[in-house]
Amino acid sequence: MTQTVVVTGASAGVGRAVACAYAARGARLALLARGAAGLAAAERECLSLGAAAVRVYQVDVADAGAVQQAADDVVHHWDAIDVWINNAMVSVFAPAWEIPAREFRRVTEVTYLGTVHGTLAALRHMRARGRGAIVQVGSALAYRGIPLQSAYCASKHAVQGFNDSLRAELLHDCPGVKLSMVQLPAVNTPQFSWVRTRLPRHPQPVPPIFAPEVAARAIVWAADRGTRELNVGGPTWQARLGDILFPGLLDHKLARDGYDSQQTGDEIDPATWRDNLDHPGDDDRDRGAAGIFGDQARRRSAALWVGTHKPALSSLALAGVAMALTAMVRRLR
Repeated sequence: MTQTVVVTGASAGVGRAVACAYAARGARLALLARGAAGLAAAERECLSLGAAAVRVYQVDVADAGAVQQAADDVVHHWDAIDVWINNAMVSVFAPAWEIPAREFRRVTEVTYLGTVHGTLAALRHMRARGRGAIVQVGSALAYRGIPLQSAYCASKHAVQGFNDSLRAELLHDCPGVKLSMVQLPAVNTPQFSWVRTRLPRHPQPVPPIFAPEVAARAIVWAADRGTRELNVGGPTWQARLGDILFPGLLDHKLARDGYDSQQTGDEIDPATWRDNLDHPGDDDRDRGAAGIFGDQARRRSAALWVGTHKPALSSLALAGVAMALTAMVRRLR
């Protein structure tokens, strides 16, 4: 069957890569974002890759009514929504005391409440059908906050809490609707060239860096299977385990390394830097899925492969144990 898939933040970065992945499968796509040029380019690219149909909606996910109207329009034209991917985000790079309350509110409205708005819009239609899949694009920072991104980390933590509550509610009232969260590592997206920043040097994802297509494969996999949670990349696992086992040591390590690791050696001119906090960064030109760190970006993740092959690995492990026990019994005879 041809799937109907909605992707927020679809004009660039991970959302763009997810849209392209579904387009290659022949899905019907509804793309939500703020940037006109990015949306138009995403539509053309998805159609060229084989999408059955594409509809674009130039909306800000902070506007709950606009998101709901887009969802209603998708169902009006295509009868149902099979998959909804919540990916839209914004951030501010600065120490917490240099971020005004208005900017904390804006990051929260897009990154956290935008996820809530998209989820509720999807549920309005999915609960009526009794089935569907919702994927929240999360981050290792949903579990472990890092310096210079307090607003973004807080929003991702909030998404995690919202998801835990909602998952139990769906299991109680509508188990046919699957809810997943995909926790991402550092990804090479355009956000690091348009994020609002008060740092002296150009922002960068904390290495190691992964290509957006790695994230897209994980998100599509999670949507297909309704998996509860999927961690992408070894750094995501390391951040989560480190926060559980050695939180104090991690605090000191981040205090020592967390500033330099999020900046390149190139200085920026605050007077000419254009950010996308209040206005889209791809309204005048297409930015695509990938950012400027392609020469460092990994296109494979061993940790993701392990996470998506658990049944096979478990079977191999059980077979190995069975063979070892058989050999031991024979020796005892």
